[in-house]
Amino acid sequence: SGTGNMKFALNGALTIGTLDGANVEIRERVGADNFFLFGLTVEEVFALKSKGYDPRAVIEGDPELKQVIDQISAGVFSDGDPTLFEPIIRSLLDRDEFLVLADYRAYVDAQDEVEKGYRDVDTWTRKSILNAARCGFFSSDRAMRQYAADIWKVEPLPVR
Repeated sequence: SGTGNMKFALNGALTIGTLDGANVEIRERVGADNFFLFGLTVEEVFALKSKGYDPRAVIEGDPELKQVIDQISAGVFSDGDPTLFEPIIRSLLDRDEFLVLADYRAYVDAQDEVEKGYRDVDTWTRKSILNAARCGFFSSDRAMRQYAADIWKVEPLPVR
């Protein structure tokens, strides 16, 4: 979830994600260089859906993705039970309303960048520190002060 990603970033974790929800805010705060972005833009999503998104065509166009789907369907990741993940596979093949399959290749490529980045310890450490330092805006203390002032219209009282 978005607030979960904010907590991770506050603790120095580097985010790999799409430009959705809280990730937009996180990326604005930490900087694009400190965020591993993947996936379609809003404009690309609309364009893909308007011309008729076909999840099966995405699978057929990516041999690695096809292999993954075939292995899941065959029960490779479910102790030999091919029915365990059947609802997920059906959802992806029939609808894929969140365009998971459309983002698959971009995710794999971004994950390769994460792996490369992690091997450069100095750069990774710098990015991690910057994530923690630049995410103070997401602290619960700031949120409570802002809610008190802007929403609840109350002022803090000294604690005795």
